[in-house]
Amino acid sequence: MDQSVFDQFTQKTGIRVDFIPGPESMTERLELYRRYLASKSTTPDVYYIDVVWPAVLADEFVDLNQYLAKDAVDQLEAQVHNDTVNGKLTSMPFNTELGVLYYRADLLRKYGYSHPPNTWDELEKMAARIQAGERAAGNHDFWGYVWQGAAYEGLTCNALEWEESYGGGDIIQDDGTITVNNPRTIQAIDRAHRWIGTISPPSVIAFKEQDSRNVLYAGNAAFARDWLWRQFSDESILPDSTAKVAIALMPAGPVRRASTLGGQSLAISKYSQHPKESAALIGYLASHDEQLTLWKKHAMLPTRREFFANPEYMQDRPEIANLWKEVDNIAVARPSTVAGSHYDEVSRAYFSAVHAVLAGEEQTQKALTDLQAKLETMTGRKSGTLAGPAH
Repeated sequence: MDQSVFDQFTQKTGIRVDFIPGPESMTERLELYRRYLASKSTTPDVYYIDVVWPAVLADEFVDLNQYLAKDAVDQLEAQVHNDTVNGKLTSMPFNTELGVLYYRADLLRKYGYSHPPNTWDELEKMAARIQAGERAAGNHDFWGYVWQGAAYEGLTCNALEWEESYGGGDIIQDDGTITVNNPRTIQAIDRAHRWIGTISPPSVIAFKEQDSRNVLYAGNAAFARDWLWRQFSDESILPDSTAKVAIALMPAGPVRRASTLGGQSLAISKYSQHPKESAALIGYLASHDEQLTLWKKHAMLPTRREFFANPEYMQDRPEIANLWKEVDNIAVARPSTVAGSHYDEVSRAYFSAVHAVLAGEEQTQKALTDLQAKLETMTGRKSGTLAGPAH
């Protein structure tokens, strides 16, 4: 976040803010937070948490209802519901995210394509053709498709999109049934494995978000999966002045399109010595004016209801507005609510199993069989089978 935001808050309130940078990987960030909280550290006062952590860290945070109940009414209901655990408002929604496909519109035109890929089949064909053409033209570092394949939370997000697009379910269903080991999920992960070394670089299994952005920014990818609030449309970043990056929905599998919901919230440590000042900062960052600034300057999707109810806010970013219309049909949530305090373990087991397949260390069937058994043990839930295509 821009330091100027904190400087403006200090000027208005007299409350000084020291920003502590954290790891890019949310998996590593959670480990760091747990160390802080286990030691009852009085700092940080305010924690920047992932959308799937409220149930994991609920016991360590102040109930924001005592400070910000009125502010919470103005936020998207689904986000507030996500951040409320057993009636306790563990955190305040700060921004929302959605997995989307970024693509080189200029290269699609160059190779005769009139629209971005609607399906994984189309993505594979388009990526392979553009990759071959760009390499033949001299760019031997060019790849068709980059994404996040490192063993961390980002791979859970990518793999859940593959799995859901094939009708493979949610890893753990809403009723608590564990269903990850099924033929549809196996097909989806096998497909992603085939991308490696063909349309995706072998090193993609070590990529996090910034790695895939770097490849796209360097002009070395036709397609990239990333979060919607990350704006790639600044043409000056790309080495070729004629290059144009655009955004589209994630491609559909045999059953549906699927995009993982993301986002972050702000929470106050119960060990903080400045809870009132911390609540003032959170209220400031969640306010209309600050959310509008972050939306205009950084394309960070807000969490306040009025931004989605009033079309004027979307006029300057029609591409995003059009994508957001489909959110109810395509958005998928990670199973953090049903997994509760076990979610971090569940996600680690899931991305580790998927990564082992992508790295060629495990056969998909064995990896998912072992994963299903691990999930049963760690959650106490039972396995089941999917009833028809999952939507």
